[in-house]
Amino acid sequence: MTPADPQTLRASLVVEALPQHEPLVIATRGEAVESIHYGSAVLLDPAGSIAASRGDAQAAFYPRSALKPLFAVGMLRAGLQLDDQQLALASASHSGSPRHLQVAESTLAAAGLDHTALRNSTDLPYGIAERQDYLAAGGKATTLAQNCSGKHAALAALCELKGWDTANYLHDERLLQLLQDTVEDLSGEQISGESTDGCGTPVYRMTLAGLARAFGKLASAAQGTAEARVAAAMAGYPELVAGVGRDVTALMRAVPGSVAKDGFEGIQAVGLPDGSALAVKIADGSDRARMPITAKLLAEHLGSEAALALEPLATSPAFGGGAPVGLLASL
Repeated sequence: MTPADPQTLRASLVVEALPQHEPLVIATRGEAVESIHYGSAVLLDPAGSIAASRGDAQAAFYPRSALKPLFAVGMLRAGLQLDDQQLALASASHSGSPRHLQVAESTLAAAGLDHTALRNSTDLPYGIAERQDYLAAGGKATTLAQNCSGKHAALAALCELKGWDTANYLHDERLLQLLQDTVEDLSGEQISGESTDGCGTPVYRMTLAGLARAFGKLASAAQGTAEARVAAAMAGYPELVAGVGRDVTALMRAVPGSVAKDGFEGIQAVGLPDGSALAVKIADGSDRARMPITAKLLAEHLGSEAALALEPLATSPAFGGGAPVGLLASL
């Protein structure tokens, strides 16, 4: 898809109103508010109706990597066989640890493929510690080390199973239609636009309510469904969905039965076992701001026990001279 030139983009913004975001998270230093992160959030009840919202819950946006669990559902529905670890990694933006790379390789090997089948972009491991270890061992940027390799391994494996165009799977119309149909089915929305994510897969434009609805369906799905399989794999292996020290992994451990996935540009989605769900979009794309507001809204929804478990995710200190002098916290 050809990107719009700056003049065309500016003209389109005159026609399409900007999202009505509101302040969600602030960073303080001493007695001053140093930064303000605007955004929107929506909480759905178990029936999929809006129970609470902040900002503009109906503004359309790209969920980025938060779509991965939905793609995984589509691949299972199409007949792909994955064990729980492979399924968790197919839903992941992993940190690039040796275990992550081994699971991605196992998905490929089960289909008679290897890393040369991957068509995602190349990168070093996403996790800081994982990247340092990888570089120290002489590693270079590869498709396998890139954080979306679990998803791409599953996509390539599905195409091999179906006899589709494995060598060109990112452009196979049958695969692309499967992904779009699954996203629309789970979100309950017809997508309003399409673009390409950083790793090369499609990304679909939808509302926060639509993303939350999809995650609520995942977390509350009946046993035996593809949705339930994805939810169980993610909840059972949260360290594969993100990694050691990652807040998404910590959130799923803090709230049993939850299904959580982040996305680039300040996206967070969480589904709960009763079908309620939360989705967050930070306006400036800041990764640091998505978890404080997510933790606060989840704590308010779930009560004091969950609030205690989520407390480490709700705030983080700002340092000056090695000592805490401020705070990143939700409003």
